[in-house]
Amino acid sequence: MMEHSILWLLAAVGIGLLGLSFRFLSPREVWLSFLLNAYISSLAGLIVSGAGMLAYPVRLFPDYTNDSVIFEYLLYPVVSVYVYGTSRRSGWKGIWMQCAAYTGGMTAVEILLERHTDLIEYHTWKWGYSFVSMFVVTLAVRVMAGRLLKENG
Repeated sequence: MMEHSILWLLAAVGIGLLGLSFRFLSPREVWLSFLLNAYISSLAGLIVSGAGMLAYPVRLFPDYTNDSVIFEYLLYPVVSVYVYGTSRRSGWKGIWMQCAAYTGGMTAVEILLERHTDLIEYHTWKWGYSFVSMFVVTLAVRVMAGRLLKENG
């Protein structure tokens, strides 16, 4: 099935990008950004999919979860690592713009996957909700990671 191949390809890309991030960020920076995002996005994902707003017809571990494990626990957290890494020396405007750019890219990929695969299916959900919610979470994780690393580093 094409969808399972896409999931495994995305998992490989996510693992590769996570490994690569250690080349330009400290383990502390990587793991803090990664784990903050995974925690928040998994909670949000449980609420949204649990409410039936969207579904993941084809997913990994379908007997154990209704969520997109690859997205919520790997890909999106890796994106937060890169947002942190590329915006470390940016001011507020740069951070906002980078969060918007990364979020826009993720939303565009989500739209393509929703329209052309069975990996995601919108019920009452809309792509605009994805953009806004991911932007808010991405910005919040970036700000929290920056403050925690600055205060304790």
